[in-house]
Amino acid sequence: MKRSLLVAFAFLTPLLWACPVQAADPEQVQQLLATNTCPGCDLTNADLRQTHLIGADLRNADLTGAQLQEANLEGADLTGARLKQADLTDAFLTNASLNLTHLESVNLTRARLYNVEARGAVIADLNLTDVKMWGTPISVGGE
Repeated sequence: MKRSLLVAFAFLTPLLWACPVQAADPEQVQQLLATNTCPGCDLTNADLRQTHLIGADLRNADLTGAQLQEANLEGADLTGARLKQADLTDAFLTNASLNLTHLESVNLTRARLYNVEARGAVIADLNLTDVKMWGTPISVGGE
């Protein structure tokens, strides 16, 4: 009896410590896709690949780990949004606002950033492989 209880406890203990993966609120994802507006929404780990979010209102949204490959974010307002570990490979950002945005460990491989505002943005560990930037105050290397 004690041995089976000990085995069960040993098996279940890691499950108690495991952190669940947070997922986007499905209703808020639908709201964004239907209305192009979702300020303050929880879009954590959302699959938004190839979406047309032109002029989207995503102020203060949590896009941590979001999949935004090939997304069109032209004119989108991401002021104060959290994009930690988001994937924006091949994304298109023209005239977008990244002011006060948290851009940590973001993949911007082959993304196009033209005339993007980024005042007060927290920028760390970006993947800027083959990124195309013009009129955007994000530095690529240098001293």
